[in-house]
Amino acid sequence: MNLLFITTAMAQGTVDVPEQAGEEKTLSILELMTSGGLGGQIIMLSLLVLSIIAIYIFVERFLTISKAGVTDEKFMATMKDSIQKSDLATAKALCVQTDSPVSRMLEKGVARIGRPLNDISAAIENVGKLETYKLEKNLATLATISGAAPMIGFLGTVIGMILAFHEMANAGGQVNVEMLAGGIYTAMTTTVAGLVVGIMAYLGYNILVAKVEKVVFQMEARSTEFIDLLHEPA
Repeated sequence: MNLLFITTAMAQGTVDVPEQAGEEKTLSILELMTSGGLGGQIIMLSLLVLSIIAIYIFVERFLTISKAGVTDEKFMATMKDSIQKSDLATAKALCVQTDSPVSRMLEKGVARIGRPLNDISAAIENVGKLETYKLEKNLATLATISGAAPMIGFLGTVIGMILAFHEMANAGGQVNVEMLAGGIYTAMTTTVAGLVVGIMAYLGYNILVAKVEKVVFQMEARSTEFIDLLHEPA
C-alpha cells in the first residue's frame, strides 16, 4: 500500500525526487595539463615543446627523404647513353639539372672521368657520405627526444609524489583526497604525457631510419652501376 502511494505521488509530482548527490566530473586535456601545480605545468610545457619539435622533425625529414628516394630510370638511361658516346658535357649538365643525392654523386664521378677508377670511386663515396649525413640531419635529435621525454615525465612523477607527501606531512593526522589531488595529478599526467611523446618520437625515428637506409641502398646501387659503366669498353 505504501509503495503504491509513493508511486502514485511521484507520478502526480507531489513527491520530490532527490537529485543525484554528485555529478560525474570529467577533465579536459588542458585541465589535466594545468592541474598539477607549477612543477607539473613546467614539466607538461616542456613535453609539449618536445612533441612539437618531434612532429616538425618527422614531417620535414619524411618529405625530404621521400623526395630523395624517388628514382628516375630515364636519368640513368640518359647518363649511360651520354657516357657511352663520351658526351661528358651533356652528362654533367643532366646531373646539375637533377636534384637528388644520386645525381650529385654521379656529377662528381663524371668530373673525375679520365682519372684512375679508384679515384673516381673514392670521390663518389665521399659525396655519398655527405649526402647520407644530410639525410640523417636532426635524426639524432628525434632519438634524443624519444629517450628524454619518458625521463622528463618520470621527473614529473617524482615531483608529484614529493608534493603529495609534503601535503600529508603538513596535514598531520587529517589527510583527505583533495589535499593530495595536486600531487597525484602531477604524478600521473606527466608520466602519461612523457610516454606518449617518447613513443611517438621513437616510432618516427625508426620510420625515418628505414627510409634513409632505403635511399642509401639506392645510392650505392646507382654508384656501382656508374662504375661498371666506366669499365665497359668504349
